[in-house]
Amino acid sequence: MAAPEIRSELRFILNGQDVSLRDVAPDQTLLDWLRLSKLLKGTKEGCAEGDCGACTVLVGRLTPAGGLVYEGVNACIRFMGSLDGCHVVTVEHVAARDGKLHPVQQAMVDYHGSQCGFCTPGFVISLYALWMQTPNPSDREIETALQGNLCRCTGYEPILRAARAISSYGGTDKDPLLIERDAMIARLKALKDGARVEIGDGRSRFVVPADVDDFAAVLEASPTATVVAGSTDVGLWVTKHMRDISPVVFIAGLDELKSISVEGDTVTIGAGVTYTEALKTLANHVPALGPLIERIGGQQVRNMGTIGGNIANGSPIGDTPPALIALNATLTLRKGTERRTIRLEDYFIAYGKQDRQPGEFVEAVHVPAPAAGEKFAVYKVTKRRDEDITASLGAFRLALSADGTVTGITIAYGGMAATPKRAFAVEKALLGQKWTEATVEAAMEKYAEDYAPLTDMRATAGYRALVAKNLLLRFYTETTSGAASAQVSRYEAA
Repeated sequence: MAAPEIRSELRFILNGQDVSLRDVAPDQTLLDWLRLSKLLKGTKEGCAEGDCGACTVLVGRLTPAGGLVYEGVNACIRFMGSLDGCHVVTVEHVAARDGKLHPVQQAMVDYHGSQCGFCTPGFVISLYALWMQTPNPSDREIETALQGNLCRCTGYEPILRAARAISSYGGTDKDPLLIERDAMIARLKALKDGARVEIGDGRSRFVVPADVDDFAAVLEASPTATVVAGSTDVGLWVTKHMRDISPVVFIAGLDELKSISVEGDTVTIGAGVTYTEALKTLANHVPALGPLIERIGGQQVRNMGTIGGNIANGSPIGDTPPALIALNATLTLRKGTERRTIRLEDYFIAYGKQDRQPGEFVEAVHVPAPAAGEKFAVYKVTKRRDEDITASLGAFRLALSADGTVTGITIAYGGMAATPKRAFAVEKALLGQKWTEATVEAAMEKYAEDYAPLTDMRATAGYRALVAKNLLLRFYTETTSGAASAQVSRYEAA
């Protein structure tokens, strides 16, 4: 295959203007560029880690099917290199060109949804993204859309009232972003020239591959490069840990990694599929995964973060690996033109070490559904319900014979060891036994053989050890209560 043409500038659209940039650092964030270079001060810095939502902007991107979707994202951890071929919309572009407030803005004014005003632009953008997709949202949809927006002043109720009232100020049929959608699609398609973007040199270099084959070639040639998909983790390496991430390969725009397919009982998710994109299919396939995904960060994080990235970085507190291990998921890894498939649980070797060779990357994850009659549950334990990092997360899959004997059991945890890890001793104690409270309580003593958790800011070792046992007991209770379905999902707040 011939190498693609190389372009040395980044191209995207900011509000209504075409942008071409040649002088861009690999770790330059969209927030810094907007505020320092474009003097667009409506986008605020609050936390610089994707938690508070004050920096929320809309990013419109073409879908593999040729449509255009706008999503709220955190500009504080969104790198400039990921914006090639996108449309960035800031709060300054929301009002009409004659200065008339947008329905979202007018509702916030009339319902007193702003006090100090610092967080207000982020709320406006998040509500705008929701309103475009769901003009008359339910309270639950509003609350989900605002998970990633924090306000110290209002108590949220005025904002919720404003959100309910937006459509009374005007319909989406008159919204500029929707009216101009076809024209914007044409402009964005014109930016898609099939070229590889390369900017900078040496340690100050970043690459936006032309396609997935080009990505494989680039990574094989530069195996130490930092691969960035959603940047929800790597962004904090820069903003909080001041790490040098150069050189960087940005893969968020690779359509080939955005595929979702279902064959038989297995869903295959491309490594570039975001949580938001995967939610519907995975929740239909394995209902317990829906509530789990909805508790990963806020909406902005789910719009950026990818399941492939959550797996690839090997974090011991990643939310999806324990659940996917319990489901016996597999990974496709690729290096150059060569591919191999391994069990997900075998991918995690030790803290910071995965079964991934230099120049190799996660291309897809394959997720089987539980067999008919099996019970599956995921429980995430955190200090607060929404937008919090896991203290401990347990996933359970159970198969019983007609007489109540355990014929299959898989238990996996995050936050309990240096990697996401199965509870083999507990599984062995349960396998072949009757599924009774006495059996479960006896097996709980085996947790000490499987895990030696650490104490950190999220929980003590003693708490983690106790909660791990209690999650198994809760799984037993829910699977024997009569009211529990074949697949259940709950959460706990520590």
